[in-house]
Formats: sequence, C-alpha cells, structure tokens
Amino acid sequence: MGEQIKIRALIQGDTADIRILMQHPMETGLRKDERGQLVPLQFIQTFTVTLNGKPIIDGQLNTSVSKNPLFAFKAKGVKTGDKIGVFWQDNTGDRRQDEITVA
Repeated sequence: MGEQIKIRALIQGDTADIRILMQHPMETGLRKDERGQLVPLQFIQTFTVTLNGKPIIDGQLNTSVSKNPLFAFKAKGVKTGDKIGVFWQDNTGDRRQDEITVA
C-alpha cells in the first residue's frame, strides 16, 4: 500500500478547488538503477474521486505521468461536511484509498 493520498479542498462560493497528490513512484520500466539494472514497471492504472460516496471522476493513467502525480480541478456543489474520497490501483495490484471531510 502506498503512502497517504493528500487531499485538499477550498470552497470559494459555490465552487471548490480540489487538489489531490497521489504519492507513487510511477516507474516506466525503462529507467536503470545505480547498478545498471532496469527498475521494474510500476504505475497507477486507475483512480476514482468520490463526493459523498458517489464517483465524480474515474480516470486511467499510464507510464507517461510523472512521479507523485498532482491533480487539481474545480467542482460545484461541494459543501462543508462533505466527504471527498480518492482510490487508486497500480499495475502490480497495489492500491490506496483515503478520504477527507471538507472543512
């Protein structure tokens, strides 16, 4: 299981600015380590963002995304007390899920 997903939501009027940092190595399988060996392929394949348990984003990633991907977007209708959840799964079967309550 990867490190905790960092989720931030800032409400401005009827819109929330949401930022999500998914800590993950996102290895392409093409980079070599200090001994010259290829670092194994490992990347987030799918992720879901939910608002109060209902999906608002379903996404797929590939090897072209950098280490520790950061996503930022705006969402309407988010209120104080709502729950924003994020789930990801990588190509090795590793997964992580975290949730915050909007303050």
